[in-house]
This record gives sequence, C-alpha cells and structure tokens, in this order.
Amino acid sequence: MSRGFFITGTDTSVGKTVVACGLAAAFKQSGFKVGVMKPAESGCHNVQGHLVPPDATHLKRAAGSDQSIESICPYRLGVPAAPSVAAAKAGMRIQPELLVRLCQDMGLAHDLMLVEGAGGLMVPLVETYTYADLARELGLGVIVVVGNRLGAINHAILTMEHASCLGLNVCGYVLNELQSERTPATTTNGETLNELTRVQCLGRIPFLRPDKDRTAPEQRNDLGNLFLKYLEIGYLKEIM
Repeated sequence: MSRGFFITGTDTSVGKTVVACGLAAAFKQSGFKVGVMKPAESGCHNVQGHLVPPDATHLKRAAGSDQSIESICPYRLGVPAAPSVAAAKAGMRIQPELLVRLCQDMGLAHDLMLVEGAGGLMVPLVETYTYADLARELGLGVIVVVGNRLGAINHAILTMEHASCLGLNVCGYVLNELQSERTPATTTNGETLNELTRVQCLGRIPFLRPDKDRTAPEQRNDLGNLFLKYLEIGYLKEIM
C-alpha cells in the first residue's frame, strides 16, 4: 500500500475536511503527488439530478488532483446519516472490497494518499464494517482530528485508545479551533491532552472562517502555507 494517512475525527463537525484539505495542500506544496479519497459522503447536494459531494470536491481542489470525483468519492449519498444507513435508504450496499481496490490503485499512481472518513472511526460503512475496519485494511497511519470544544478531552482519548485497541497505528492528533472566542475549556484542552496521552500532538490549527473557500486554486497555496506553519509536516514525512 502507498504511503499515506487515514484522517478520522472524534465526532462529526470537528474539521476533518479542513485538516485533510490542509494536509493535501501542504504536501502538494512540498512536492508530493497527492491522491485523495472520501470513500462515502452522505448529505450530498442534489444539483440538477446529480449528487455533488462538497467534502470530496474540496479535497480534489486542495490536492490539485486530476482524479475524477467518482474515484475520489465512490459512494455519493443524499441522506445525511451514517453511510450504511444512507446507502440502504438509496437502495445501495457499500462494497468495502471496491474501496480497498480503488485505494490500492490510487496508491500506485501517487506519492502520498490521504483518505478521509466520516463522523468517527466506529461509523459503519455497511452492516458491522466500520471506518476502523477500512483503515486497518488499508494499512494507513491514523490522524485524529480533535475539535477544540467542551468535551474534547474525553472524545479524543476514547478515540485514540480504541484505535490502538483495534491495532491501528495512531500517528498523532490535530487540535482544531472551531470558534474564534476562547473559553476555559478551549484554552486548556491542549495542555490537558498533552498530560493525559502519549500520542503525538501534530499541531493546533487556528480558527478558519467557514465562509472563505480556501481550497479554491487561487487560495490553495495560502492553505498549504498555513498548515506548513502550524502542523508538524516534517514529522509526518519522517514516519511515512
């Protein structure tokens, strides 16, 4: 399997796509040919009868990829629910073997592969097969995105501990600021996590306004520079 990382989160809406896009832009700016995948995306937008996956679209642009959106996001689902549920409601069944094969092909064509999950590690893709199972089959190191908010400590440690119990290689976590205002929790979460876990903190991403499309081609270098500044990209290069 190609070198790369599986990006998961402690919950939904913690900034997985922001971090995945930032990593893609930073690695591209460092000279890597980056392959990206969002295996399944639910809650896709219906545009003239076609389901458009916004997260996968951002990933494609951040990586400067010539991959088709169909290969980046094989399962595009309309219902905003776990992929297994959304697929069932659409009369579909997600096939893990297809996802693994597509990732293998992507790995052969790229220097680096970034695969973004949905929700958290234990979200099911089909029946009892979860994103954790996919990450294990792909053999990719796991990066955990921690949304910096009240409750982050428990969610982060549970995610990282369970990933280790499942035999996954947790390469580190990213603390992602979800709002500009600071609270007692957001001010101290980073220090507390450093005290409670031996997992590498890869960096802390400042709050990024959601109304600005940083994956647009004219903004991609800015996004890459920001992640090169705030994230331990050098460390990730070393452990690949």
